[in-house]
Amino acid sequence: MSGPIEDSDRVATDLGISAIEVKEGRTTRIGELGILRVLPTKQRRTIGPWCFVDLMSPDDVDRPPPLEIGPHPHIGLATVTWLFGGLVLHSDSLGTQQPIRPGELNLMTAGHGIAHAEEGLETESAERTGGIMGVQMWLAQPDHIRDGQAAFQHLKDLPELEMLGARGRLLIGEYGNDRSEASFEHPAMGLDLQLDSTTAVQTRPEFEYGIAPIDKPVRVEDAIVEPGSIAVVPPGYRQLRFESRSGPARLMMLGGQPLGEEVKMWWNFVARSEDEITSAWRDWQSRNTDRFGDVPSGLERIEAPRPPWLRLRD
Repeated sequence: MSGPIEDSDRVATDLGISAIEVKEGRTTRIGELGILRVLPTKQRRTIGPWCFVDLMSPDDVDRPPPLEIGPHPHIGLATVTWLFGGLVLHSDSLGTQQPIRPGELNLMTAGHGIAHAEEGLETESAERTGGIMGVQMWLAQPDHIRDGQAAFQHLKDLPELEMLGARGRLLIGEYGNDRSEASFEHPAMGLDLQLDSTTAVQTRPEFEYGIAPIDKPVRVEDAIVEPGSIAVVPPGYRQLRFESRSGPARLMMLGGQPLGEEVKMWWNFVARSEDEITSAWRDWQSRNTDRFGDVPSGLERIEAPRPPWLRLRD
């Protein structure tokens, strides 16, 4: 859980190596696609409002598997889809059918409930890049808005940042005088950063940050972070120094003001209690279209497993 900052005057200016923790992710699968899940991880559920980070990459780049994720539900979160390679068709219960390409951002807000599907499309570009590669991330909605209406945004024009030794694309939030048009209700930022050598990135001392290398190890201050791991940076830093010693490297930099709320996650639901999740599960199982509408997709609907706490009651 991310705790609230109660006294901004206590922000430190030099926290040292011991303040940055490196957490190892784990491998998993979505259908046939290999995934590195770096958040949530052991003893770390959120970084700011970020509560879920999957790095998508095919195991076999010569014969990449298809991405086929049938209609499934969400509550209490916003999904952030960002591709490095390939082409994906997003369909949802708002009636959206939106292709997403590298350099374009999909931001889907679930609120009280939404359902969607994701399907990889075979293209020359996808074959050349070795299939679908990218990042799927979730933002936990704050309590005052998480039961609101669902929404969808697709953004093609995102701020491009140039800094000494690096360049980046700002997905969410602001950096310096640049601001993304992506809308989220809690202070947060997301940056796709490509290092050429060494760079220093300005940070907000009231934010905590997660640094997830994509393709090569990266030094974050004095901590070495491998792909498949995430560096957790606590509030207090006014800048972070990044270095790649093995050539150009790519990383995701995710940050935000600590959420200050305990988040309960299970399957595709983000809530605050088991009862809320049980209610959403029952609505999906009963095909309650008032909450989870129909998705314009030919993929098979994904049935939810039974929550473990209900099995214990039986």
